[in-house]
Amino acid sequence: MTPARPALWGVLNVTPDSFSDGGTFLNPQVALEHAHQMVAEGASVIDVGGESTRPGAQRVSAEEEQQRVVGIVRELSAAGITVSIDTMRSETARLALDAGAAIVNDVSGGLADEAMVPLIAQSDCDYVMMHWRGHSESMDEAAVYDDVVTDVARELQQRLGAALDAGIQRDRIILDPGLGFAKTADHNWALLADVSAVIGTTQRAVIGASRKRFLGALLPKEHLPPQRDAVSATLGALLAAQGVWALRVHNVRAHREALDVWQSLSHGIKHA
Repeated sequence: MTPARPALWGVLNVTPDSFSDGGTFLNPQVALEHAHQMVAEGASVIDVGGESTRPGAQRVSAEEEQQRVVGIVRELSAAGITVSIDTMRSETARLALDAGAAIVNDVSGGLADEAMVPLIAQSDCDYVMMHWRGHSESMDEAAVYDDVVTDVARELQQRLGAALDAGIQRDRIILDPGLGFAKTADHNWALLADVSAVIGTTQRAVIGASRKRFLGALLPKEHLPPQRDAVSATLGALLAAQGVWALRVHNVRAHREALDVWQSLSHGIKHA
């Protein structure tokens, strides 16, 4: 059976130091306009983040993060858009849920804030748990594995078990292998080669490979992150063939078109 088409989650970084767009959407009005554009291009979820997690990034205060994201979440939710809040802080997650967010995307998988998992257990939102070994300023030092696929799968299952034990229903949990977080390029490729071995065959998976530096290694040395969109979209189509449930992307149109090609070839479906 041919896998279902992955959902596209449009990334909305309302930060001044994002690796992918360098603060382009820090202005709230510009951010909202971009979010609506991504929805028009095919995004079913807008993933709003107010704290950069690029390698080496320094943390911002909870107050600064919340100032950046809560109003955006409220505006988008009021417009009927499904919003994911990308945060490691339970208080930011709570405020975003109160503002209408339907998903909490926690890159720490509940490890950065011990109050996060209990908060999710008390809510009815979906919860993304990513594989994580530490904050951005030190995570590259933790990129040491006996076998990256086995180790990441085991550590993700431990986080999944903690969530289930806390009372979060399995069907509300989405797993993310955490590409680029305490991982080298070789680690990323090994994880991508067999996503089901990392996530399992019964749990939803979201993959965030878009514009990441390991893809930049395939391009000429002097290039900007948006120039990684073509290789990102190509990878997205290959991951669709593996049955990945969702792709977290910066250029929604490029990924939608790549998925159209994949779907036409694998399903025999024509697109207008």
